[in-house]
Amino acid sequence: MIEVMKPARSREFLIRGLRCHCTCWGDEAAPLLVMLHGWGDAGASFQFVVDALARDWQVVAPDWRGFGDSDRAPGGYWFPDYLADLDALLAQLSPHAPVPLVGHSLGGNVACLYAGIRPARVTSVVAIDAFGLADRPAEEAPGRYEKWLREQSAAPQWRDYDDWDAFARRLQRQNPRLDGAKAAFLARVLGRARDDGRIVLAADPAHQGVNPVLYRRAEAEACWRRVRAPVLWIEPDDIALRRQLGLSEAAIAAGKACFADFRAHLIADAGHNLHHDAPLEVARLIDAFCLAS
Repeated sequence: MIEVMKPARSREFLIRGLRCHCTCWGDEAAPLLVMLHGWGDAGASFQFVVDALARDWQVVAPDWRGFGDSDRAPGGYWFPDYLADLDALLAQLSPHAPVPLVGHSLGGNVACLYAGIRPARVTSVVAIDAFGLADRPAEEAPGRYEKWLREQSAAPQWRDYDDWDAFARRLQRQNPRLDGAKAAFLARVLGRARDDGRIVLAADPAHQGVNPVLYRRAEAEACWRRVRAPVLWIEPDDIALRRQLGLSEAAIAAGKACFADFRAHLIADAGHNLHHDAPLEVARLIDAFCLAS
């Protein structure tokens, strides 16, 4: 297990009728920094980055609805809810002052959209491997809705694992750059023990369902063009996820051009989970970028 340098504490907020669990680090009198995790993750997995931050921050990392220790949403999961949950959380954390946002993957996409929807509420955005999705053609809509309807009568479940070590090995198969100590730590962050002792992902299995609403990249770009805060995209040199999502270099370049104040930074020998693979470099970039903004 890794040696934690900065101890975490838990806080809970009532957000739009659901209990939102947040992992927090640092002095509550220090400048606020909000970190937003990706799909299948949890706020506490930013520990490696937080440990490497040189500046004193009050870091708050919520678990999105249905992930980690936050409440599950009985009506299912819709992307605009992440924006509304973030808006409600910031209204409690910092009602009168804008804040810097750091987001990985799903969290980075939420941060970039939110900064365009509520430009006065954000001082800077660090998006970690969060380029948006590929545009989907309208012809996919009937099949997508049909699949979603079929899923309404299904009861998805996560795969379970014999013990914590087995779950840690699964995390290493998913990300071969994880060493044993990091994998053991993340297993306890991302997994939960059932009553029978077997380990499952700490997330609502309903997250596995298809989104019936097609992604419109033009809508995301319209939000990005309203962003006034400086934006940093941290990119891995491993482009496997971009290929998996069908994102072309032209689409990514067009997205970057939407932001009024934009810069990018490439990290070598890193995959999608940059906050796990290269926490020292990610922390250095956050410190420098958010301090200057």
